[in-house]
Amino acid sequence: MAKNIVYFDLETQKSAQEVGGWSKIRDMLLSIGVTYSTKTGRYTIYSENEVDDLIKELFRADLVVGFNHQRFDYTVLEHYTMLDFSQIPTLDLMLDVEAKIGHRIGLDAIAEASCGTNKTADGLQALQWWKEGRIMEIAEYCCYDVKTTKLVHEYGAVNGKIFFKSNRTQLKQEVPVSWSLE
Repeated sequence: MAKNIVYFDLETQKSAQEVGGWSKIRDMLLSIGVTYSTKTGRYTIYSENEVDDLIKELFRADLVVGFNHQRFDYTVLEHYTMLDFSQIPTLDLMLDVEAKIGHRIGLDAIAEASCGTNKTADGLQALQWWKEGRIMEIAEYCCYDVKTTKLVHEYGAVNGKIFFKSNRTQLKQEVPVSWSLE
């Protein structure tokens, strides 16, 4: 039986500034969370009142793949549960790439250089949409980020490398990765 890889991202209701700084990530609160499960082949969108179902899906996964989800998304979810997210088998693509190149790089820079795709918005835009009650736009953006994360992971797993365009040199850089789809 194939491994159930769950790709995951979330957006928040509040910014770091609104909650008193980056040390209070858990107070930013979930606006929308999205998963894609390789077991079901479906995207699932979760609102704040469905956060328990989101957490259950993450804990039942064979592997959760995301981008900066260990430092950020899991911390947001800690607001809602006493469960220990370090118990979830996890591949954080950002942390893996950061460990190899010595600095952080954004999902957009990797996705564009590796897969030829771009993000459709950013977290600040999602916060504005939340304030305006534009929940569908947040859900669409978050789904697209999950899809982008999935594409980058699959590209790296198949090719043993990903690429990014350096902000400093504007040159395309190669990063070897040892990601798996199994």
